[in-house]
Amino acid sequence: MSNLQLPVATLGTPRIGLKRDLKFALESYWAGKTDQTALLQTAAELRAANWARQKARGVDIIPSNDFSLYDQMLDTSFMVGAIPAIYGAKADLGTYFAMARGSQKSHTETCEHGHVHHHGHGVPAQEMTKWFDTNYHYMVPEFTRDQTFHLTSFKPLDEFLEAKRQGYHTRPVLVGPVTFLKLGKSTDEGFDPLSLIDRLAPVYVDILTRLRDAGADWVQVDEPVLALDGEPAITAALKVAYATFAEQVPGLKIIVASYFGGLEENLDTAVGLPVAGLHIDLVRKPQQLNPVLDRAPEGLVLSLGVIDGRNIWRADLAAIVDTLEPVIAAHGKDRFQIAPSCSLLHVPIDLDLEDALDADVRSWLAFSVQKMSELVTVAGALRGGYEDSVSSLALLDDSTQAAAARRTSAKIHNKAVAARLAAVTAADGQRKSAFAARARVQRAQFALPAFPTTTIGSFPQTAEVRKARSAHARGELSAEGYEAFLKAETARAVAWQEEIGLDVLVHGEFERNDMVQYFGEQLSGFAFTKHGWVQSYGSRYVRPPVLFGDVSRPKPMTVQWWWFAQSLTGKPVKGMLTGPVTILNWSFVRDDQPRSESCRQIALAIRDEVADLEAAGCRMIQIDEAALREGLPLRHRDWQTYLDWAVESFRLCASGVADETQIHTHMCYSEFNAIMDAIAAMDADVISIETSRSKMELLDVFTSKKYPNEIGPGVYDIHSPRVPEVTEMTGLMSLARQRLDDTQLWVNPDCGLKTRKWEEVKPALVNMVAAAKALREDA
Repeated sequence: MSNLQLPVATLGTPRIGLKRDLKFALESYWAGKTDQTALLQTAAELRAANWARQKARGVDIIPSNDFSLYDQMLDTSFMVGAIPAIYGAKADLGTYFAMARGSQKSHTETCEHGHVHHHGHGVPAQEMTKWFDTNYHYMVPEFTRDQTFHLTSFKPLDEFLEAKRQGYHTRPVLVGPVTFLKLGKSTDEGFDPLSLIDRLAPVYVDILTRLRDAGADWVQVDEPVLALDGEPAITAALKVAYATFAEQVPGLKIIVASYFGGLEENLDTAVGLPVAGLHIDLVRKPQQLNPVLDRAPEGLVLSLGVIDGRNIWRADLAAIVDTLEPVIAAHGKDRFQIAPSCSLLHVPIDLDLEDALDADVRSWLAFSVQKMSELVTVAGALRGGYEDSVSSLALLDDSTQAAAARRTSAKIHNKAVAARLAAVTAADGQRKSAFAARARVQRAQFALPAFPTTTIGSFPQTAEVRKARSAHARGELSAEGYEAFLKAETARAVAWQEEIGLDVLVHGEFERNDMVQYFGEQLSGFAFTKHGWVQSYGSRYVRPPVLFGDVSRPKPMTVQWWWFAQSLTGKPVKGMLTGPVTILNWSFVRDDQPRSESCRQIALAIRDEVADLEAAGCRMIQIDEAALREGLPLRHRDWQTYLDWAVESFRLCASGVADETQIHTHMCYSEFNAIMDAIAAMDADVISIETSRSKMELLDVFTSKKYPNEIGPGVYDIHSPRVPEVTEMTGLMSLARQRLDDTQLWVNPDCGLKTRKWEEVKPALVNMVAAAKALREDA
């Protein structure tokens, strides 16, 4: 670590590359177009660019091992040898990606009806879920009661030495052992993975010792579990792990990083650990600074997370300096580091790439590179004081002016939106009849077979689709030509769905770039970047909309495409919308008003779209709330407040329809147990959920709570390239039938199919339809 007073640290940076280099390298490797050497060369170039970028911006404490080919939790599973037996004993890149994506060994055969059925004998991917309350996904570690650990990967050491050879003395980053175990799972009933801490700690001792011996003086160990509700098991595991490190790795300084919230009841545990430093999140929990200072022992270095690592709004730097200046004066500059609230993984790389944003909106933003400059500016002002730093004064003044301009901008506030929201009543969130009455009407109207089949909405966005979209955006393909192309794609998709026997169809969403961006681009109050990519998982990147102002819907957004698709078939075609909570949670949201208010504004805009779809004749409308659960606050005591306004927002957009109109919703990666009452309160006629990786375990709570509405448990894991067999799908549905009544069950994939290839999707859906038919014969 630098001997400079008030050093600047970043905790971690985006790893995807300025031009999404990692995505293209991975996908080329997976497709067999390039080899492992080329992939690893690209990875090395990205790491070198990240270190150079931070050095050039004035960052003093540069991290290493914050890079990953897929996910840092998967890296940790690999490092400690937590590789489930089904993936084999070979710890190579093939095994690594099999854990991430599954693998496929297969053969095909043609049935008597002429359909090709794909039979797979590969391995499924590990379960994937959201990293705390972010939109980043991690691979869930798997443990057994007899789990053993051993150092299998030397990645943290290798990347430290790699940086060292390039002239960078870095601070290696590790996922903390307690966080790693807490976020893992075990299929052994009644077994708590945290009880494995005594077996896991020695592996961490091994890698920490190797880092120390290679010249590392500090290591950052991330323990965001400290932002969760306090649990005796977490506390005990933390004490065991860090006491072991202190005793067995003398001479190495460890800084424990907490983030995404305050320490609260974990405060005494955190400051009592035998470590050299502690990072705290002062964006999510600014009021924790004084309690931490009061309890922290002398000599404990505090890393102050004062710049938001989760959002893209420019900070008011003068306000930060005003807050920290008396603290620094009272406790000394040697006691502190200046840092973002968490890793900068969650924000885009560089605002300077954006040349088409509205000038005012652009002036309110800061991406990863700009946040580094903000950190350096704050540290510079605090090191020398206002009077001694003319450049810092100018930067601070500019920051203050930008914050003031944003607060008073006419682009932010819309009186008509505020008036409409104020006029909302409780009746606006109520369906006309209870579900039982609606279900009778809907079943008579649609006359669907048992175990009706459908998909979640999107179909593969092929290279041809992306090429046409890009050509249209560049002006090389006319609006008429682009529309004709999209209609042809839609018509082919509708015809193919009819051909294989799906019961409820979708139009395929070929006109949509992203399930949130597509709507945000048609709503007021949103802005969009060209290069504002952030990682969702693996090679899946998204460009979150920037929700900067009040939201309204100027005109219909989806009716034309639904009507065209429905005109091609006599089967029902679902209208496809993204729900208000998901649009909110998957956007960079304004921070000048409560999130609940922004969500209700979006709900009213989506309500208008629902009404227009129904008026056009649409009788099945899916309003996806894939992100409802991930918006839950980390502390349980705050859940109900969030759930109240989230459910209210969904009902507000979905309830203004007749009983004949069937409302569907879809949810991803949701552990429903603790929020089942809220799910039921949404009162969707049909809910589809991801269950294939969890082997239908998520349905247990629907059973115990006697959930009355209809459910489509996913039988096809769309996040893996493997194609499930018919017997695999019927096996999953058999598990579902043990938990729910046959009349409740639909058959569908886990999620939308946009990111998959047609050669994977077609055999999988053919198998899915065959599985549904087999279920009907068995019913």
